[in-house]
Amino acid sequence: MFDLNDVAVFVQVVRHGSFAEAARRLGLPPNTVSRRIQQLESQLGTRLMQRSTRKLTLTSAGQDFHDRCAGLIDGLAAAGQALAAGGQEASGLVRVAAPADFFDFFPMEWVADFLAEHPLVKLDFVLSDAAADLIAERIDVAFRGGVLRDSGYVGRRLATRSAGLLASPAYIARRGEPKSLQDLAGHDCVTPSTPTGHTTWRLTGPDGVEEEVQVTGRFTGNTAQALRRAALAGLGIAQLPPAMATRDEQAGQLVRVLPQYEYAGRGLNVVYPSRKHLPLAVSAFIGLVMGKLDQMDVLK
Repeated sequence: MFDLNDVAVFVQVVRHGSFAEAARRLGLPPNTVSRRIQQLESQLGTRLMQRSTRKLTLTSAGQDFHDRCAGLIDGLAAAGQALAAGGQEASGLVRVAAPADFFDFFPMEWVADFLAEHPLVKLDFVLSDAAADLIAERIDVAFRGGVLRDSGYVGRRLATRSAGLLASPAYIARRGEPKSLQDLAGHDCVTPSTPTGHTTWRLTGPDGVEEEVQVTGRFTGNTAQALRRAALAGLGIAQLPPAMATRDEQAGQLVRVLPQYEYAGRGLNVVYPSRKHLPLAVSAFIGLVMGKLDQMDVLK
């Protein structure tokens, strides 16, 4: 198999009519250019040009070879230049894997602003609570909750703050407001499903000491969004991420319960296949998400 670099040198020699001029344009010693042409001829098993002291003349084989490959070499050079130039502006498709409820706490308006700022970028979201195989599914960046286990990918923890306990004003009016953590045992709490029907909440008090209480209720669900809606409907007290509850609190639809207590939650991680040659569009999108969620001090 011949070296494409030798072919590129050959095209330049033909284009400029001499080894010396081609060498000057390529920034190579003339003897190196001559050697590369000889190497190419040896690999092809034919003479490409006749050399004399005054000029170079293509053989019929050389002319045919030049006609076939000159356009391809120019195309490769143009493609490389375009890619290098394109590297200065975010462009291309970014495939994003995220939890099913990602857009419950990440407003679509942020995506619209990002696309307006980067008109050459396209976003393809794959929303699922299952962990995506980044390589097999051609995922550029993934957002995963919980503890990030070693997977061979690059992972970064998003800045987070602790989540809290919330309930609707209607629930508090009907059942009263708990005064201590242990009071929660006598309240309806909306929680993820468990085999026993009981859930242990571990929360940190104002003195920094972690305490726990076993809670139960009449409604359980397997997504944070289901728990939020149950809390809004007055079905009980829920542990909710701040990002999910902020707008409900601002609207007065949910209120804090025992605000002096907080819990760490699951956290959110951003994951991508490799640090090397990260496309500008991917790094720009990662920057958007991290910046927005850090700004909200989000915990998922």
